[in-house]
Amino acid sequence: MQHIQWPVHIQPDPHAEVPLYLQLMQQMQHAVATGRLEPGQQLPTVRGLAAELGINPGTVSKAYSGLEREGIIVTHRGGGSHVSWAADSAPLAEMREARLRSIVGQAALEALSLSYLPHEIEAAFVLHMALWRQERERGEPGAMTATLARSRNTIVLTGSHDLTLDLIASHLRKDNPEITLSITNVGSLGGLIALQREEAHLAGAHLLDEETGEYNIPFVKRLLPGQAVALVTLAHRFQGLIVARGNPKGVNSLEDLARPGVCFANRQRGSGTRVLLDYKLREIGIIPEAIQGFEREMDTHMAVAAAVASGAADVGLGIYGAARSLGLGFVPVVKERYDLVIPRRHYDSQFIKPLLDVISSREFKEVVNDIGGYDTADTGKVTMVG
Repeated sequence: MQHIQWPVHIQPDPHAEVPLYLQLMQQMQHAVATGRLEPGQQLPTVRGLAAELGINPGTVSKAYSGLEREGIIVTHRGGGSHVSWAADSAPLAEMREARLRSIVGQAALEALSLSYLPHEIEAAFVLHMALWRQERERGEPGAMTATLARSRNTIVLTGSHDLTLDLIASHLRKDNPEITLSITNVGSLGGLIALQREEAHLAGAHLLDEETGEYNIPFVKRLLPGQAVALVTLAHRFQGLIVARGNPKGVNSLEDLARPGVCFANRQRGSGTRVLLDYKLREIGIIPEAIQGFEREMDTHMAVAAAVASGAADVGLGIYGAARSLGLGFVPVVKERYDLVIPRRHYDSQFIKPLLDVISSREFKEVVNDIGGYDTADTGKVTMVG
């Protein structure tokens, strides 16, 4: 007999107390939940699977009918049966969630058994997810598409990139599953412009004003004149030179960026990191044309770190957490303040309060400190402007 070509091993036990059709249903449900059977994938015919397993076709038909009632498969007359595309159907969603809890739970238990603390495990998870997201989005420039008009249950956060934003989203989802945090990375200036256009509830910013040496407030006053705004300090963080492990090019200061043979990975115009770099280069008298690779711009700290890790660049300016996530070297340059800029009308609303509660929590601060390169002494501090 020719075997059916599909990626799942189904083997009901005729001696088990559970009826054969339920065994078939359970095994196929598990295959869908674990991704071995994907949405749209065609299933064997009733007679084909029955012949393969050596059981009555009626048993297979009963299993297929049960799976169809649960929304896991669909059957079209003359077209056979397929795994449902409705991945958000309740039974399938529950199976996938249970499977995910099992996978994450096993990894967490293994780490706990090795004496890692919960906040250390969460910090490591944040770093790995940041790396995965960068790999997934590489070559696809971020675009701000979320608008407040369709954000009834979504807090829209845009602006400067930071690793802790995903951590906020995770904690928010855990305590308030009905609320989603939508994050787009468009640079600090882009975030303030989004607030100006009422396209976001809040924006991340770390803009250093050359004249005053102050972070964010002068830019908020210029770009959001007359608006009452709350600046909530997320953290102070170290910006520095991300270099290959062991720093083989010996890059120890911004002056070294102009050395022959040193290739630089830059951040995009409008980002707080780029504003800082431009300011520091003017301060030490280095022109951009003297730096190899200055014109090559990256949208996130992780993109800069990935360029250094791959050998496409020798050095880039970014935060310590990005360097650490890829096992790279780091030379501190400056400690800066990263704020969440929130128009007063949103800051005072109950809608934003769960996010502010996350930022002020001890658990959040513990994980941020474990990521490395952050100082949470002022985390949650509020400065009112306007």
